[in-house]
Amino acid sequence: MSVPRLRPAALLVGPGASAGERRVTAVTAGCGAFTAVAWPAWQGGAGWHWWQYAVVALDLFGGAAANATDAARRWWHRPGRGARHRLGFVVAHGQPFVLALTVPGYGWATAAATHGAVLAAAVAVTAAPGPLRRPVAHGAAALVTAGLLLIPPDAGPYLAWVAPVLAVKLLLAHLLPEGAGR
Repeated sequence: MSVPRLRPAALLVGPGASAGERRVTAVTAGCGAFTAVAWPAWQGGAGWHWWQYAVVALDLFGGAAANATDAARRWWHRPGRGARHRLGFVVAHGQPFVLALTVPGYGWATAAATHGAVLAAAVAVTAAPGPLRRPVAHGAAALVTAGLLLIPPDAGPYLAWVAPVLAVKLLLAHLLPEGAGR
């Protein structure tokens, strides 16, 4: 099967994304970036530059919306793409480790716990039978979010949103095809 050449918008949202899907993704990314930048700025800063918060937030918040679009779901759940491909996408989301490398106080243990919990939940979602995949994904996202919020990032509250948004992006938006279990 040949892979079509993708334009920049298709790379961000998915091939054939509607104007509405692109707008929702852009607005979500922008609002998420604003929120991620405004909170530390209002609190007097957190030892990191505003644009660094914005870059991570644009990716995670925008990705949560983009991966939920019909265009992205058609792309990631097309014939020939299986659980291995979708889990590869989850594994590739190493933002927690990038944060551990770049954010003072965001520890490796926090990064490993975040990435590991989301990956373990993703394995559970992909292993679940079709009719149970959606409730497993929602239950896993709730458990991952609650569990990781109990272990706040060493960097303080400024990045506490990373784990919940990553869970939504990968477990709910990316792994679930429309009509899962039908």
